[in-house]
Amino acid sequence: MIDGWLYSVAGAGVGFVVGVTGIGGGALMTPVLVMLFGVAPALAVGTDLLFAAITKFFGAAMHGRHGTIDWLVVRRLALGSLPAAALTAAFLAVYGREKIGEGVILNALGVALLLTAAGLLLKGRLQGIGRRLRTDMPVRFKALQPALTVAAGVILGVLVTTTSVGAGALGTVMMVYLYPYRLTPAKIVGTDLAHALPLALVAGLGHLVIGNVDFTLLGWLLLGSIPGILAGSLVSTRAPASWVARAIALVLAIIGVRLLT
Repeated sequence: MIDGWLYSVAGAGVGFVVGVTGIGGGALMTPVLVMLFGVAPALAVGTDLLFAAITKFFGAAMHGRHGTIDWLVVRRLALGSLPAAALTAAFLAVYGREKIGEGVILNALGVALLLTAAGLLLKGRLQGIGRRLRTDMPVRFKALQPALTVAAGVILGVLVTTTSVGAGALGTVMMVYLYPYRLTPAKIVGTDLAHALPLALVAGLGHLVIGNVDFTLLGWLLLGSIPGILAGSLVSTRAPASWVARAIALVLAIIGVRLLT
């Protein structure tokens, strides 16, 4: 019972951060489960993916009602991410833990966390580069947008299925670069949630088939995360989200280096 409530506290903390900044779900929850609670990496990834799918449903529904989802971008990302997630899950199911050790998952998680940290810190610069390219080469840039978006989806599909990290922070960074003028801040968040929901669901179901989901753990996490997200959303307009994002990036970089070393 005590362990269960500790999981709920962790879920509340991660949910609060997500509510304030819109990022950090998988990037924080999986390392917390592995490093603080000693959950097996594969089990942490699978449980976190279904946790993300359930929690993102509520956020995506809210943005859908407010019209802050760009469905064209969602379709392009999903065209790459969903097949990539399904194929990655099938690969994990075929080779399983016999050939893919926990160390491989931890290394992949470490790399994903470092990429996420870099993306958070460089988000503004990447958006500036995207705007310059969009302005200087508008015809060529728009012609390449669909293929580049699908390719970005493929990268996210593989990363998310392997580590549960990337759908939020990295997906947002990719969108601000590829669609620097089309997507407003609200639409970036809404579009990211709408895309991350089916991606987390497909990847999570793949891990469920493999047996990498702990439903008791999932229930405790959800018990804490829902009030955490609501509380974070209430203070999101007052909190210095940019500074929170930088702090998260620093923490993720430290965790990533720790996992790799």
